[in-house]
Amino acid sequence: MKADYDSQVDVLTLVFSDTPVIESDEIKPGVIVDYDAAGNVIGLEILDASHRVQNPASMEFAVKSA
Repeated sequence: MKADYDSQVDVLTLVFSDTPVIESDEIKPGVIVDYDAAGNVIGLEILDASHRVQNPASMEFAVKSA
């Protein structure tokens, strides 16, 4: 998984898989979901991220064990 925030264009991108994007769908204005050939979600783009996310330049990541 990879996260990238480009402050020049104010876009936050989350990539869950490196498989090719076959289809993208804007599920809400400025929120785009990318899908692979099997229909799995492989990415997410948030446009105007500084207006939609509290701090797009910072990320907290946690893994919980079972």
